[in-house]
Amino acid sequence: MSITKEEALKYHSEGRKGKIEVIASKPCFTSRDLSLAYTPGVAEPCREIHKDEEEVYNYTAKGNLVAVVSNGTAVLGLGDIGAAAGKPVMEGKGVLFKRFADIDVFDIELNTHDPKEVIRTVQLLEPTFGGINLEDIKAPECFEIEEELKRTTNIPIFHDDQHGTAIISCAALINATEIAGKKLGEIKIVVSGAGASAVACCNLYISAGVNRANISMFDSKGHIHKGRKDLNKYKQAFAQDKAFDSLDEAMKGADVFVGLSKADVVSQDMIKKMAEKPVVFAMANPDPEIRYELAKAVRDDIIMATGRSDYPNQVNNVLGFPFIFRGALDVRARAINEEMKMAAVKALADLAKEQVPDVVIKAYGGKEFTFGPDYIIPKPFDPRVLWKVAPAVAKAAIETGVARKNIESWQAYSEQLQERLGFSQEIMRIMIHKSQKNPKKVVYPEGEEEKIIRAANVVFTDNIGKPVLIGNEEKILAKIEEIGYEKNNFEIHDPIKSPKLEEYTTAFYRKRHRKGVTQRAAMNLLKQPIYYASMMVSEGDADTLIGGLTSHYPETIKPALQCVGIKEGMKVVSGMYIVIIRRKVLFFADATVNMNPNATQLAEIAISAADTVKNFNIEPKVAMLSFSNFGSAAGEDSQKVMQAVKLVNELRPDIICDGEMQADTAVVSEILEKEFPFSKVQGGANVLIFPNLSAGNIAYKLFERLTDATVIGPILMGMKKPIHVLQRGASVDDIINMTAVGVVEASYLDD
Repeated sequence: MSITKEEALKYHSEGRKGKIEVIASKPCFTSRDLSLAYTPGVAEPCREIHKDEEEVYNYTAKGNLVAVVSNGTAVLGLGDIGAAAGKPVMEGKGVLFKRFADIDVFDIELNTHDPKEVIRTVQLLEPTFGGINLEDIKAPECFEIEEELKRTTNIPIFHDDQHGTAIISCAALINATEIAGKKLGEIKIVVSGAGASAVACCNLYISAGVNRANISMFDSKGHIHKGRKDLNKYKQAFAQDKAFDSLDEAMKGADVFVGLSKADVVSQDMIKKMAEKPVVFAMANPDPEIRYELAKAVRDDIIMATGRSDYPNQVNNVLGFPFIFRGALDVRARAINEEMKMAAVKALADLAKEQVPDVVIKAYGGKEFTFGPDYIIPKPFDPRVLWKVAPAVAKAAIETGVARKNIESWQAYSEQLQERLGFSQEIMRIMIHKSQKNPKKVVYPEGEEEKIIRAANVVFTDNIGKPVLIGNEEKILAKIEEIGYEKNNFEIHDPIKSPKLEEYTTAFYRKRHRKGVTQRAAMNLLKQPIYYASMMVSEGDADTLIGGLTSHYPETIKPALQCVGIKEGMKVVSGMYIVIIRRKVLFFADATVNMNPNATQLAEIAISAADTVKNFNIEPKVAMLSFSNFGSAAGEDSQKVMQAVKLVNELRPDIICDGEMQADTAVVSEILEKEFPFSKVQGGANVLIFPNLSAGNIAYKLFERLTDATVIGPILMGMKKPIHVLQRGASVDDIINMTAVGVVEASYLDD
């Protein structure tokens, strides 16, 4: 993945600065709300907490609030850059906590190098937070800070730089040695690096069963042995009697290499000298101690992990800290102890041995994952990690007596976790992963637009697709140079100069010559980027078209219909929006094309929508909307919807579809359960079919403007080949998302 400096800075500075915000979880719009939120109502929970301090968990956000604390002395690979410069990283950590485990975070950057000041500050903050994540604090001070805070506070303290990599890599080590047929107590480990992460990794490996005497650790000055006089107490714990002159010497016959240092310190020759079925964890980022390809080239029996997502077995801390804190917070743990960390290790190791569900396989482009050398730990975006690791951690906390709260039903807790961050939230990530596994050629008729160029560059560098820009070649190249991209990242077609112009004109003329189009008129139309791009798709020279950034909807649809046409067996083209609001994903159709569809057309729209939703790995539950509930109010519109429901159920009994029903009935499961228990869409619908264009258009625009919903689309349904129309003024991210949708749809057509 490649991003420019400008893109990174723009991402962090556009709109609301930074990456986080605080949102009120209770309404505060009326004077009564204000009285409840603040004075006089707020006095009541204050009194309850004063009587019993544990009540703070019931009346405040403490139980779901973590502080990410740093003094900026060891930020990523940047070193001691200071507290303020480290803040973007801490905000990013907060985003990951929220994204993966629904944990709220305040990032706290401390302008001090004195570990005692860090300790005292965190001690004073204890009443506010349910847990503390220490981040990017250099060794050996980080050890002192964590040890003292664990001793003096009653909330979980976790230094992720130490324990995150330790937990993930320990799970990988357990599985790798099992695959290699070796015992943890007998393996010989060579470790490159002796900082916080390396020390924590080795300590956890020892807890898992590794013999301390079999660990050879190297720092920047060489092998750590008892003859050295420059060792702190943490390194001293790993000093060996025998001294190795070099890393190369230590690697002879070693079973495991653990890299937590820097790029290219391990050679192919060193890998050759390792024992049979060597385990190599080259975890320096972004460039490992030895590249995956080089290691595999000299040892086909190697089991290898890195910190990178483009190789098998990524050791990524995001597999650990969000879920460890989730489990700890949910039982109001006083600490994160060794048993809780080991519970996380075992949960991750065991999860890798389970059959990978279709939803994960599809998310990674259909690739099968089976426990073995190339799959020793779960994928970082496997949603099951949340409801496997968090309960394991919570259970260990209860069993070791550090929990303040018990969990009565583990099944109910697991279901609650799944509801908290249901997989549906990952909808666009799923599509992007799918597109990366089978990238297709994507044509953009508005290729001169800066947003299109920026999005197309991401599409190329992230391997989502192969972008084709249509427009004036000189203007496009000038804009690419101005932004600073590589021109080789793009294929550029200037319709007026294109050698394909005559071929496309002839093909278009054949399609339209009985509809009033002359050869000359066809030539003039094909000089327009939208017609040229549409014919590229029609003729198979591109797989999908993404357009409409600067034009009105019909200006894109009309050429697409004339050039590409409607899918065989269908009579209508329709549009669908994805509406993501909080933890719920809804699909709105038709909100873009058909003004007042009849019952037959509505049924076809519903079927198209259901089939499209399945592409997102979501089981569609379709509600046909009206102003009435199951015949409660007679009218022409309600009769039309009733007839459409009947047609869908006759034509496609495999689709869960019901109606007619009001919008709130469709999405509020309690209404369906209590008032309409006979309905097929119990639990609430996720596909909403509107009776006419006005209703659909009004609904999605109100969601987009008046709520915090994310609206993606429209997705054009019913075309022979994937054509998708952007909303005017769409963002770069919108364009990338729609591109992924088009690429995945094109892949399904190939199948």
